[in-house]
Amino acid sequence: MVTEYQTKLGSRLRAIRQQQGLTLQQVEEVSGGRWKAVVVGSYERGDRAVSVAKLAELSDFYNVPVSELLPKEFTAGATASGEGPSKIMLDLRQLSRPDLNPELRPVSRFAHTIQLQRGDFNGSVLTIRGEDLRALSVIYGTDPSELMIRLSDEGVIANL
Repeated sequence: MVTEYQTKLGSRLRAIRQQQGLTLQQVEEVSGGRWKAVVVGSYERGDRAVSVAKLAELSDFYNVPVSELLPKEFTAGATASGEGPSKIMLDLRQLSRPDLNPELRPVSRFAHTIQLQRGDFNGSVLTIRGEDLRALSVIYGTDPSELMIRLSDEGVIANL
């Protein structure tokens, strides 16, 4: 099932490629075969979910920040349109539960990685940016507001 977010992300990927004056075939040629035309095309159509890692690699290839690849309609901070808050507080205790839903392991790993980068192991909550939520929503093939609901339902959003 293709979500609205995947469709908009694909449109944004296509727009960036076209702004650089590249066809799908040229992307494959210029990348030395690293990016197959059929794969990039499937990302652009929204037929294939793109991982955060692949999105980061594409941003490097196109020489643009990852945020430029993300749909502008889903910018962080615009809660009135259902796009998610500008900051989210994750409950680290809930994310480290042994009975945590296995589908939430990417969120747990993401939070742990941020803790490592910040050197912050003292708290029971971790604040992430809305942009981070957008990146996570790409992994789950959903939009940020739907991911927020899912995280809340699983009890990993901190209620202070």
